[in-house]
Amino acid sequence: MESSPQEAKITLAEPQSFVPVKLICGIIAPMESIFLRAEERLAQMYGGIDLASPLFSFDFTDYYEKQMGKDLKRKFLSFGELIEPERLGTIKLETNRLEEEIQEEFHAQHRTVNIDPGYLTLASLIMATAKNFAHRVPLKNGIYAHLEFLFGRDEIRSLDWTYPDFKNKGYQEFFLEVRWIYLSQFQKETSK
Repeated sequence: MESSPQEAKITLAEPQSFVPVKLICGIIAPMESIFLRAEERLAQMYGGIDLASPLFSFDFTDYYEKQMGKDLKRKFLSFGELIEPERLGTIKLETNRLEEEIQEEFHAQHRTVNIDPGYLTLASLIMATAKNFAHRVPLKNGIYAHLEFLFGRDEIRSLDWTYPDFKNKGYQEFFLEVRWIYLSQFQKETSK
């Protein structure tokens, strides 16, 4: 005997745990000593660094020039320990405090470092930001998630809002290498 539509059982989607993701941080600073201090502190906070990019000239915008001066450089770090993606908002608040601490350590009257955390999945790069915009998703305490770009099989696909510097070939080579490291970690994690 067939059940009537009124008797049919409704199946609800069951929430699943998020898959661990690869923590990365971008650092913008004017001096090597500031990069070294930021790297040291970030490693203390989030564990060992498994890949560091070279220093790139940060000359795609003058956005930070008034705060930090000219001839800025940018570097990216990838951390060995995977994290839960829901931690990103908290990590951004922590790195904001770290920026202030480093400024105090260097006895600077102006901003000395910009630290942008984010995470990499097999499909995308998500960065944290305190700046709202139409395509950004609120996380917590004024912090938003910004979808920076998507990964194809062996390529990066930019979006309409991808920051111009993230289209840089050197950046993209770094993130593709991080993705390969993450893929290996992900496969080990899911085979347990």
